[in-house]
Amino acid sequence: MNNIFNGKKASCELEKELFKSVEEKTPSYIKDNPLIDLSDKGEIVFRLKKEHLEPYSKENPEGLDLDAWLKNYAKEAEVSTAGIRGPQNILYPHDTRFPINLLGIMLATYAKALAAKENYKNSTLLKLVGSEVRYNSDKFLDIIARIQAAQGITTLTPYQRKTIPIWLASFLAFKLDLLGGEYITSSHGISVKNATKDLNCQGSQYLPEESMQFVNKIKEVFAIAKSKGYYDIKIAASSDPLINETFMHSINDGIELYKEYLQGGVANTQNLELIKNLKNKIIIENVGGSAYRTLSKLLNELGISDKFDWLNIEEDPFFHSIGKYDQDPKGNKCFYDYSVDATVLSKDKEGKPYFPVIKSLHYDEKLKNYPIGTVVFITDPDHDRLTVTQVEAESNLPKLKTLGIDTVELEQGKVLAVYTANQAFLMIMDFWAKQLKKSGNFDKTPKFIIKTTASAKSWDEWAQNNNIKVINVPVGFKEIANIMKKVEKQLNDGKNEVVITDIFGKDINLGNNPRVIFAGEESGGMIIGSEEIIKSKSGRKAIAMREKSATEAIIVASALSADLEQKGLTLSQNLSNVFEKNNIIAKYDVREDIAYYNESEPDIQKLKEAKVLGEALRTKNDLFYLTLAVMFSENKITLDNIKEILSDTFQSLDFSNLIDVKFVGDGTYLLFTDKFIEIRPSGTDAKTKAYGAGNSKENILKFAQTLGNYSGELNNTYQKYVTKEDYDSSKAKSMESYKIFTDKDANNEQFIIPDYKKTIGL
Repeated sequence: MNNIFNGKKASCELEKELFKSVEEKTPSYIKDNPLIDLSDKGEIVFRLKKEHLEPYSKENPEGLDLDAWLKNYAKEAEVSTAGIRGPQNILYPHDTRFPINLLGIMLATYAKALAAKENYKNSTLLKLVGSEVRYNSDKFLDIIARIQAAQGITTLTPYQRKTIPIWLASFLAFKLDLLGGEYITSSHGISVKNATKDLNCQGSQYLPEESMQFVNKIKEVFAIAKSKGYYDIKIAASSDPLINETFMHSINDGIELYKEYLQGGVANTQNLELIKNLKNKIIIENVGGSAYRTLSKLLNELGISDKFDWLNIEEDPFFHSIGKYDQDPKGNKCFYDYSVDATVLSKDKEGKPYFPVIKSLHYDEKLKNYPIGTVVFITDPDHDRLTVTQVEAESNLPKLKTLGIDTVELEQGKVLAVYTANQAFLMIMDFWAKQLKKSGNFDKTPKFIIKTTASAKSWDEWAQNNNIKVINVPVGFKEIANIMKKVEKQLNDGKNEVVITDIFGKDINLGNNPRVIFAGEESGGMIIGSEEIIKSKSGRKAIAMREKSATEAIIVASALSADLEQKGLTLSQNLSNVFEKNNIIAKYDVREDIAYYNESEPDIQKLKEAKVLGEALRTKNDLFYLTLAVMFSENKITLDNIKEILSDTFQSLDFSNLIDVKFVGDGTYLLFTDKFIEIRPSGTDAKTKAYGAGNSKENILKFAQTLGNYSGELNNTYQKYVTKEDYDSSKAKSMESYKIFTDKDANNEQFIIPDYKKTIGL
C-alpha cells in the first residue's frame, strides 16, 4: 500500500495509519486550496479577504473561520505557560480549522513585526528563528523568515536551516542582543502538536502581556479587512538579503559561544575531569533526534564525547514511534499518543501503573548488554527537559520502593530506576553546592534557588538546611526568568540587600550581591546560575540564562554520576544520603495528569468539541478550589469553613491538618503539616494537573488523584459559605492577584538596540 501522503512518507505502519486517518478526515476544499504556495521562492502578496474571517459554506467557499481561530488563539495567549500550542493538520498545514496552521503563523509573525516596528521606530531590528524536528517546522520557519524580511527585520537562521535546541536560540537572543526570536516547538507534546515559542530580547518566553500586544495587532488587521474588504500582506522572496544564515554559519550556530558560557559554569575543569574519568558509558536517549546535531558537537568541543553512547540520532517528526500506541488507555482501538514525556504514568488493564513512553523505548532489548549502574539520560525534541534513569539490580527493588523511586522491569535481573525531576534535581543541586564549596566559591556570595510551587517540598527543606534562600513562583520557566530580571534590577540599582516577593507573598531577603545556584521545575527543566555575571556582546548583564537547558543538566548530572561511580554508589544510594544528611521529611512527590480527551483525534470537529467539553471540566475543577483560595485571602471565609467544605466533599480524606490555602499564580496550593497538594489547570490544554509532596507517597497520591479528578460539583456545604457572585468573580480576581505579583519590582528596562556592526560585526 502507498506510504506517501501529500508528499510525506510514513516511516512505519503506525505513522501510516496516522497519515491515512488525517488524509481521510481532511475535506477536499482544504486539500485543493493551499492558500500560500511556499514553493514560489519569489516575492508573494497574500490578500487576506473579509470572506476569510467567516466560516466556510457553500455560500462562502473562501471562508476560513479566522475570527473563530483568533478568538481561541487570544484565549491561549492570555494563559499559556510555554508558547501558544495546539494540534495542526500534519499533511495540510494551511488547514485553519486547527489552532496551529500556516496562515495563523503568518498572521502572528506579521503582527509581531508591526508591534516591534512600533516599539522601536527607525531602528535596525534583528531576530532569530529556529526549530526542532516537528511536522511542517520547515514551512513555519520559512514563512516567519520571509514575513519578517518583508517588514525590514533581519532574521538569522541556522546554517542550511537545520535544527537547533531551544536553549541555544534563547542563549543567542541574549548573548547577541537580538530583539528576540521565534522557536518552533511543542516541547514534549504529542507529535501532531506544534507551536511558536516567542522569545523576547532576554531570550525569555513572552509573558501574557507581551503576547497580547501582538494579538491586538491581529485584531487591528482583521478590522481593516472587514471595513475595506481585504488586507494585503507581503511575503519576501526566499533569497531576500535580510534572511541571513551565513552569520550563524560563521559562528558555528553559536556553539563556541555556548561552550565558553558552559566552561564558566557546569563545564568547569573540576566537573570535566570527573566525566573524563568515567569507566562506564552514559547513554543519551535523543527523542526525536534533534538534540544530537548540537549536543554531540558540544561534547566533542569539551573533550568528553567518548564517554557517551547515543540512541536515536536520526531526526524524525514521528519521534521513532516513542509514546505511540494503536489503542487508548482503556484498550479502545485507535491511534493514541502519550507524548514523549518519559515520566508520564498510566495504568494497564489490570490497573497496574507503568510508564507508557519508556515502555515504547524497548529498553529490555536496548540495554541488555549494558552493566548494572549504567545511567540513561532521556531528553525531549527541543532538548530543554531531562529525565534521569539508571540500571539497577532487581534485588534493590525494596529499597527503591522505600525511597519512592519508580522502576521499569528489564531482563537478566535488572530494573531501570526512573527518577522524577524532583528527585534528580535535588541530587544535582546538592552535588553542585558541594562542588562550589570544594572550589571555594560557595561562600563568596549569598546563594538562592528559584523553583515553581509545584516542585518538590524537599527542595525547600534542602535549601533551608544549607542556608540557601528559596523563591517560589508559578509554573512556567518565564516566571523563573522574571525573578532573575527582578534580582538583576536591584543589583544594577546598587541595593545593599536584594529583597524579592515570592508568589506566596513572602518577602525574601537574598542578601548582598546574591547568586542563583539553581533554577528549575518539576517537569524536568533546569538551569544553573553563574558565579560571574554573564554579559552579552553589548554589555547587558544576567545572573543566569532565561531558558531551561538539558545540556546544562546532562553535563552536571554526568559529573554527579562520575563522582558516584568513583565512590561505588548508585543514584538511589546518593538520594538516600541526601535525604538523611539534609533532614528531608517530604521525601515523596507525585503528579497526576488528568486529560479530558484524546489529543490525537484526527477528526478536527470531534477534537474541537471534545476540547471544549474538556476545558469546561478543567475549569469547573479549577474554580472549586480557586474560589476558596480567593475568598480566604479576602477574609470572607475561614480555614475551618474550608476544612468543613473539603471534608464534606471528600469524606475519605482527612483535612484536619490543613494550615493554608493559597492561589499561586496559576493554581491552588493546599498546605498541610505533612504535605502540600496543588491543583492546577493546564495552561496549554484541557487537562488538570495535580501535584503533591510529603512524607507518605500513598497519602499524597490518594489526595492528588481524588482532588485532581473531582468534577467540581458544589454541594450544600460549599454553597452555604460561597455565594454565586464570589464563585463567578474568583477567576478575574485571581488574575488581578497574579498581575500584582508579576508587576511588583518588575524590571521594565527598555531594550536598547545596539550597533550590531560594533557588537557582532553584522
